[in-house]
Amino acid sequence: MHVLISGASVAGPVLAYWLTRYGFTVTVVERAPALRKTGGHAVDLFRPAVDIAAKMGVLDRIRARKTGTELLTFHVPGRSRPVRMSTGKLIAAFSERHVEIMRDDLGEIFYDAGRDDVEYVFDDSITAIGEDGEVAFERGPSRRFDLVVGADGLHSNVRRLVFGPEERFATWIGAYLAVASVPNYLGLEGRMEGVSAVDRIIGLYSAAHLPDARAVFLFRTREPLGYHYRDVPRQKELLREHFAGLGWEVPRLLAELDTTPAFYFDSITQLRMDTWSRGRVTLVGDAGYCPGPAVGGSTSLAVVGAYVLAGELAAAGGDPARAFPAYEAELGAYVRGSRDLALGMAKRLVPGGRFDLWALVQAARVLDHIPDAVIRAAGRLGGRSARLHDAVTLKDYSPYETARGTARA
Repeated sequence: MHVLISGASVAGPVLAYWLTRYGFTVTVVERAPALRKTGGHAVDLFRPAVDIAAKMGVLDRIRARKTGTELLTFHVPGRSRPVRMSTGKLIAAFSERHVEIMRDDLGEIFYDAGRDDVEYVFDDSITAIGEDGEVAFERGPSRRFDLVVGADGLHSNVRRLVFGPEERFATWIGAYLAVASVPNYLGLEGRMEGVSAVDRIIGLYSAAHLPDARAVFLFRTREPLGYHYRDVPRQKELLREHFAGLGWEVPRLLAELDTTPAFYFDSITQLRMDTWSRGRVTLVGDAGYCPGPAVGGSTSLAVVGAYVLAGELAAAGGDPARAFPAYEAELGAYVRGSRDLALGMAKRLVPGGRFDLWALVQAARVLDHIPDAVIRAAGRLGGRSARLHDAVTLKDYSPYETARGTARA
């Protein structure tokens, strides 16, 4: 059975790896001319995704490329001293197994894990998907596939072609995220430094193996902003407008937008679909159920989603009528929990008023003085919402691995 996957970021390579383990033939098509090598921005892998990485034999590589951020230092307007907090204490409230890594590093590691057994087609994209499995491409000739999977992110091309315009399913949750590559002129190593203010927050961090740093901007607005997701000049203009007048290193970071070699900007948007599947087509990761970039654990959710989709396809012998509903049922609670978590995090991370900012500062000060063991215990007592990721139990699909797939390991 031949499966076409659109997207070679995170979910696509993970899905491709597991499908080949189960004996499927896999082609991955990617719009970009090659794997992205700019480093991307930092993403989190929580326990279930870490466990999957271990099953794939790549956990040591992932840990070797972790960002190593251990300390958060934030300046607050009107306060003479910055607020400092251990990242370990913050993560302990959510998960007992966690790795932070740059997104492009993670994608490269997952790609390397299965590339010898997968056909990767770069610099091309899907233009049409027929009900009979005939797929047309922008550059290459049409080909026929048994199944098609959209793993092409929040602005999924596959979703648009099969399910309709993005606005039918997208729900903006009140904030925006931007990331820019900038010189590491502060010599950051093992720490993030930034400013937290009403309706806006900015952080600057690096990683042990990076020659530069990342400036991450989060800000809230009362109404959605007018821009196109590919209009980079307009996006940079919006950042300058919303962060004007903020002190610390912000003026220099805004000036660096003129020369940054890598830039990302998007709304923090949830995708809410009644189903992620139609006929022989399904969606995985942000393409089908993005809970909100930066606030809902979307990378971990994408890794788990890819693992589950591959496993359910194997369990169903490749029959989409059986596999796709099973995939959605198995992942549904995790998706819904991630959405709820994202809504809360979007409000807490970026203070919506002076009281919210004060509360954030007090919470950080208190948390930094509580022993890690107490934080972990409180997290476990907090129920599923607090320990959402650790509450996920992965199914064992190893009985469906084929001799061909096992030989490749």
